[in-house]
Amino acid sequence: MQTTKQNLKLGDFVVGETVNVKIDRPLGTSHPKYPQNIYPINYGYYEGVVAPDGDYQDVYLLGIDEPVNEYVATIIAIIIRDNDTEEKWVAAPKGKTFSREEIADKVDFMERFHKSHICLTKEEYETAKKGNK
Repeated sequence: MQTTKQNLKLGDFVVGETVNVKIDRPLGTSHPKYPQNIYPINYGYYEGVVAPDGDYQDVYLLGIDEPVNEYVATIIAIIIRDNDTEEKWVAAPKGKTFSREEIADKVDFMERFHKSHICLTKEEYETAKKGNK
């Protein structure tokens, strides 16, 4: 399973890219540090990019209503947090779309603890990154 772009890097605008998402927190499981927080979606990572925290790039996987271990999906948005150095990628099955509001609703279980911006376009992404420096 390969991405459509072989050399994705941290800071690239990746919306539209296809990635293999490895799920380490399947839908319905508890957060390892905060067991009262249950994941309403599948959450995992993309091994091709190392995030600022030293772990692989985090990915929210939307549009899959059952727990999965791995899924090839398309990046549909990037979340930039004002109070964090990490970006979160948002992925969905190929051809499936979500509005900004739908994405915000689905990731609120984690993003409510952060001031974040959901970037759907390269212009939004670049603007949010400049504001986060």
